[in-house]
Amino acid sequence: MSVEALSEFGRIRLSDSFFMRDVLFSDIAAIHGLSNVPDDPDLAIAAGTKLCTELLEPLQDVFGRIAIRSAYRSSEVNGFGNQMQRENKKGYNCGSNESNHAAHIWDRRDADGNMGATACIIVPAFYDAFHEEGDWQKLAWWIHDHLPYSKLYFFPKYWAFNIQWRENPERKINSYTRPTGQLTAPGKPNFGGSHEAEWAPLKDVFPKA
Repeated sequence: MSVEALSEFGRIRLSDSFFMRDVLFSDIAAIHGLSNVPDDPDLAIAAGTKLCTELLEPLQDVFGRIAIRSAYRSSEVNGFGNQMQRENKKGYNCGSNESNHAAHIWDRRDADGNMGATACIIVPAFYDAFHEEGDWQKLAWWIHDHLPYSKLYFFPKYWAFNIQWRENPERKINSYTRPTGQLTAPGKPNFGGSHEAEWAPLKDVFPKA
């Protein structure tokens, strides 16, 4: 892709606030000179539009500016990152390409034919207000009760988390920060009903919650 074509591609608007350029940066691609551009731009745009309009915009509307840490990855970039991870190189945290289809690799459908997209994001204002151990669960339960996510994975630094939109969502929440493990999933006793008791403290800081 030429510089002119990539510039135009980056101007594609995925939602009110987010453009394609916002989701294309990759540390791995930048360091190793790899291309982080979709092979199937139309599928990447369709999946990214769903992620941004149905998940990222509603989060930003309630909790303030979202910082995107990592979003779209090309098959080349993710595959290289996974190879480095398997060689125990630090800083490479990529699963296999197959596991990232309809996740970080937006321009590939998963094995069941579902379209999807994932972004790793930070909500700075939330972390500033709720940064004690386990506080990430307040946001996790709010998302569970309000938004059509497929998977959430929370991390320790600034409560960064992967948030996935996907056709036929799985509705699973997992954590790599304490308490670690699975917070909820279909079939678990805590899955259904309202969880307002868990996220009610958010309303003291974020009036729209």
